[in-house]
Formats: sequence, C-alpha cells, structure tokens
Amino acid sequence: MQDIPTDTKNRAPSSRVLEEVIRQAPAEYVTIGWLTLTLHRHSFGIIMLSLGLLATTPVGSTVPALILAIMAVQLITGRAEPVFPQFIMTRRLPTKQLLWLCDRAIHVLKYLEKAVHPRWPMTFEMAKRAVGVIVLLLTAVLLLMPVPLSNVAPAAVISLISLAYVEEDGLLLSVALLAAIVLVGIESAAVWGTIVGAVLISRG
Repeated sequence: MQDIPTDTKNRAPSSRVLEEVIRQAPAEYVTIGWLTLTLHRHSFGIIMLSLGLLATTPVGSTVPALILAIMAVQLITGRAEPVFPQFIMTRRLPTKQLLWLCDRAIHVLKYLEKAVHPRWPMTFEMAKRAVGVIVLLLTAVLLLMPVPLSNVAPAAVISLISLAYVEEDGLLLSVALLAAIVLVGIESAAVWGTIVGAVLISRG
C-alpha cells in the first residue's frame, strides 16, 4: 500500500471546495476569471468535469470539446491553472445561477466521494502527466465523429478522468486512462475503416 503524503491527507474534498466558493461568491454575479482564481489548483479538474458532463448531452458537444482541447494543451504545457481569452475570463455568470449549479454538484460529489478519494499518490503523480494528452485525443474524437450519440462515450470518459484528477485518485485515474486508450483505439479503427471503405467504393 502506498503512503499518503501529508498534503494529500490534509486536502479538502471537492464538495467542500465548492461550498467555500459559494461562501465567497459576490452577491450579484461572478466571472470565469473569478472562478478560476477562487478554485486555484482545483480549477482544471472541476471545469473539465463540468465540460465533460455537458458534452455528454445529445447536442452541443462542439463548444465544450473546443474548450477542453484548449485546457488539455495547457495541461500538457504544465500550467497550474487554466487561462482563457479575455472575453471568456470576464464573462459574467449570475450568482443565483452559480448557487443553483454548485448546490447540485455538491450533492453529487458528496455521494461520489464515498468511493472516489485520494489514493495511490505515486501512481496519480505519474498518471496525471498523461491527462492532457489523453483528453486532447478524446476531444479530437468528440469533434471528428459526427455520428449521432458518438459524443457520449468519450465525454463520459473525460468526466471520469476529470473526477479522478480533481480528487487525486490514482486508482480511478489509471482505470480511466486505460478506458480512454481503448476507446481512442476503437474510434480510430472505425474512422480508418470508414476512409478505406469510401476509397474502395470510389474506385469501384
């Protein structure tokens, strides 16, 4: 069994982090910039988790996928917090809407945190280096597969990776990355098969 570092033992669960965000939220509105600043090191995981869940919907996965791709590149380059264009950073979100979203997210996270929690820290530290690359590959699948409902599987895997990332769960992150590699392999084979089939038909 791997030893758990002191900083991991003292780490606050994500649900508690969101409760603190609600407590600090200004009365009228918040901005994306304020959220990333308040979330600090949790910002990558929580924002990716939100976008991943949004991308599982039957329509509207393109915009979340594009933002996820930007965040994946920033993870690969080693940024501690995501940075977006100024017009996104200054975008206002009514505090009332934030409270509604956070309240529902907190209930879900508290339920998930019973099973998902910091463990296998050495494995997590090694696996998290691959998160940016894998998420970038999965967003490519989201953007390049125009088949109905083809967005659900990669978006669900991105959500799983994000949950493991934000909760620093090395075991879940390893499983999620493995699932992502398998999924990317299957989707790549499907795309290649479609291309080959189209070429053969055109020649016939």
